[in-house]
Amino acid sequence: MEWIGAGSLLAWVWLLLGQGFFWRTDVRLPDRRDPERWPTVAVVVPARDEAAVLPDSLPSLLGQKYPGRAEVFLVDDGSTDGTGALARQLAAARGGLPLTVSAPGEPEPGWTGKLWAVRHGIALARERVAPEYLLLTDADIAHDPDSLRELVAAARSAGLDLVSQMARLRAVTFWERLIVPAFVYFFGQLYPFRWVNRPGARTAAAAGGCVLLRREAAERAGIPDAIRHAVIDDVTLARAVKRSGGTIWLGLADRVDSVRPYPRPAELWRMVSRSAYAQLRHQPLLLLGTVLGLALVYLVPPVALAAGLADGDTAVAALGGAAWAVMCGTYLPMLRYYGQPPWAAPLLPFTALLYLLMTVDSAVQHYGGRGAAWKGRTYPAP
Repeated sequence: MEWIGAGSLLAWVWLLLGQGFFWRTDVRLPDRRDPERWPTVAVVVPARDEAAVLPDSLPSLLGQKYPGRAEVFLVDDGSTDGTGALARQLAAARGGLPLTVSAPGEPEPGWTGKLWAVRHGIALARERVAPEYLLLTDADIAHDPDSLRELVAAARSAGLDLVSQMARLRAVTFWERLIVPAFVYFFGQLYPFRWVNRPGARTAAAAGGCVLLRREAAERAGIPDAIRHAVIDDVTLARAVKRSGGTIWLGLADRVDSVRPYPRPAELWRMVSRSAYAQLRHQPLLLLGTVLGLALVYLVPPVALAAGLADGDTAVAALGGAAWAVMCGTYLPMLRYYGQPPWAAPLLPFTALLYLLMTVDSAVQHYGGRGAAWKGRTYPAP
């Protein structure tokens, strides 16, 4: 047990110092200044059965205080709950930026529904406004009134082709508080923001809820056609842009929030499990390595501490306790970002165990023909 505890502690020392300081939460929009001319922006919102959240999100887009020309294109992706009609009603009642609501019909073979809707929205925006930038945002994302202005100013000032912010997800219920901060923490561990933002680094990622993309960069990368099959579309999009020579940036948001509630654990479970195995490229060996890695990094520390104390083995207890302490220390900044108490940090091993089970369940669903299921659609591995 001692060598396993030592391995876990060494893993945490490496994560602390050698993984792009993933645990820090100070990666925010880069320094920015107002451009001499504000470019035209098309806001593209794919929406499928989003009537429940649209009243909390769409008015925030229509109410953007943007100095240049901007229009909103909401693409109703086969909704059955009146999403499109509600969007028109909200625009008529609230006013603000011009809104176009359209419906592209069912996606062609090889396309995910979201990217089919994005393709339709981009094509429509090109015809109507010839935008220089595209803001790709989800229907459950609310933006502060100056969000678009700040995104464009950051992109212009830093010469960025893609600027993405990880929206602050809702963390109100017990299960949201337990799982949501860890979700962003694990994402940052997998895709350290500082590595993503380094032009020469291979790491690329974006957060699909808020992506400002220069239209020329999208065309150069073949977006969205080149990624039409992607279930994890945000990361795939960022890779395509970076691979084609584009500059990208990803950080945490101050002015962008998700309004989608996850009041029950089953809903959070579906959010994670629907794409976890796709993240592993549907490879059983990667799944096995992920399970073993999660166990070593997150489960061994408390087990080693408990076992060492029970057996009177101070070395094992010390190794497990030290690894657990480093783990908690790296989690504290994310808990502060989400306004959660510090005493929640020691619960991270339990949350990691839940994520391990969600990942295994994602593989089980895939091999049962139910992989990547979302709102009535199931997508096979490409």
